[in-house]
Amino acid sequence: MSTDLFRVYTAAEARQTILHRPPVGEVELTPSLARGIERVFGELIGLEEAVRRILVDVRQQGEAGVIDWTEKIDGIRLPDLIVSPEEIETAYQQTPVEVRDALHFAANRVRTFHEKQPSQSWLDWRSGGGALGQMIVPLERVGVYAPGGTAPYPSTLLMCAVTARVAGVREVIVTTPGGRENKIAPVLLAAAKVAEVDEVYRIGGAQAVAAMAYGLKSLAKVDKIVGPGNIFVTLAKRQVYGLVDIDGLPGPTETLVVADEEANPAVVAADLLAQAEHDTLASAILVTPSQLLAETVQLEISRQIESLSRASIIVESLQNQGGVVICADLAEAIDLANLYGPEHLCLHVREPWVLVGQVKNAGGIFLGEHAFEVLGDYTAGPTHVMPTMGTARFASPLNVRDFTKIISVFGLDELEAKAIGPAAQTLAEAEGLDAHAAAVRKRL
Repeated sequence: MSTDLFRVYTAAEARQTILHRPPVGEVELTPSLARGIERVFGELIGLEEAVRRILVDVRQQGEAGVIDWTEKIDGIRLPDLIVSPEEIETAYQQTPVEVRDALHFAANRVRTFHEKQPSQSWLDWRSGGGALGQMIVPLERVGVYAPGGTAPYPSTLLMCAVTARVAGVREVIVTTPGGRENKIAPVLLAAAKVAEVDEVYRIGGAQAVAAMAYGLKSLAKVDKIVGPGNIFVTLAKRQVYGLVDIDGLPGPTETLVVADEEANPAVVAADLLAQAEHDTLASAILVTPSQLLAETVQLEISRQIESLSRASIIVESLQNQGGVVICADLAEAIDLANLYGPEHLCLHVREPWVLVGQVKNAGGIFLGEHAFEVLGDYTAGPTHVMPTMGTARFASPLNVRDFTKIISVFGLDELEAKAIGPAAQTLAEAEGLDAHAAAVRKRL
């Protein structure tokens, strides 16, 4: 295996290349993707238009639209959409005991972590008997999209559904594709049972997003859609936003490792490889002031990759999306990390806690050799649904607040109303809103 899977960048080069990504949803129409669109739609159209057509058909035709598009895309005509409780129970019983135990363990960790998140209603009682405050109210019905493509992700299902339950969501449903064989991975159904979801539907792609947003006869529409998916799922979520809420527009997963000369190169390499195996579009980037470490990590990657089952995916990911950045010092490394705003920021340095206060943009910070990103994927507790593509500048990991809404409470008494009324009247008149001003005057 070649030892130059990574391209090496200077800090200046990194600022102009790998640390700049296109906006979410702007994906190059590759030859294979173009062929797929032509096969399904009979002509070459853009991704946005392809998704729009699917959404329109499902909105107008309901179940028939879902079934027709699934047949066009996956080559299978679904006999039914909902997964029966018996099928879920059978999948759970057939799942190896150690896997079931791991699912319960992970679910408990996620539940325990998020139960600690403050999320309470409050009222500020006034001297005259009135009150101002906020009611924190859980959403009624949430839909979780669980990917089922190149690999099933029961961990994602758990993190979305369990966190929603902690928030008090009354109904949680899951959609996941059965693929060309119309078979949902048993471990996904086992995770659905562990998370105590209400319903599971064998629907994938943009048609699943449409079903959750618009509703079907057999599937009541949801208030919010969460969970990652492919580019069709992402674009569909963007197009239905406003009719329903969404958790965000996740792009390919990404890790940026900041490492000093004392970092263990074998461990750094293992963490980068773990990230790269997700997908050919996944990004695994090392930033270090140590030329020696960079070279040693390259050698370690070349050695470790030989035994990995997804080596071909890893190679393509590292060659096209990865890189090593040689910087001047750790201060510049953190500056580059803040510019990138990675989903996962891993600090393989001697004193990681010293750097935490300097981090401004990241989905999650993993401090040191023992707090590694794979544990965040499964059993640490916080959800692994995190902002990507630089959106960590303004977005947060999926959490309890994503499944609640705030209702403002206005309980003003007569005394306070008279005290603040004149200023309100003045502002209304300044805006030319006479009826507003008159409503104030009638109280004064």
